[in-house]
Amino acid sequence: MDCGGREQQMQMVCVRSASTGGGGGEEEEASEWDQSSSRSALSLFKEKEEEIERKKLEVREKVFSMLGRVEEETKRLAFIRQVSVLLCSSPPSLHELEVMADPTRREVDTIRKRIDKVNRQLKPLGKSCLKKEKEYKACLEAYNEKSNEKATLVNRLMELVGESERLRMKKLEELNKTIEGLY
Repeated sequence: MDCGGREQQMQMVCVRSASTGGGGGEEEEASEWDQSSSRSALSLFKEKEEEIERKKLEVREKVFSMLGRVEEETKRLAFIRQVSVLLCSSPPSLHELEVMADPTRREVDTIRKRIDKVNRQLKPLGKSCLKKEKEYKACLEAYNEKSNEKATLVNRLMELVGESERLRMKKLEELNKTIEGLY
């Protein structure tokens, strides 16, 4: 941003507006100049406000990241204190050493057991799903075959009905000719 150049421009505007004073044409020119200078001053003010807001957000982000690091270090320090208390008070047991070596071991073991349990439940469900997919495909194929057969039968029926109507119309016309021939 070129704030220094704008500040100089604003100062020149102020000096020019202060030094102008006279005739009617000059007053209009001066008022136009004042309006443009007030607009540029307003835009300069808005830009500075935006810059201040950006810097506030940057500082806030830095503070939160530092707080996060402080929390992590606090947790590590608490863990180190616990270890030092355990080591100073009495020699650690094998279990305590395992816990110190991997504090999330229990949670990991619990999650692994749950995963195994879910896997055991998934196997029969997967088999059932595959079986039902095969049944569905077979059923869909049979349905499609029957639908095609029905369509064929409907077409044949329509042909037969059409043929029957044509034959009946022919017989009616013959009867009509015969009746007309009698009169």
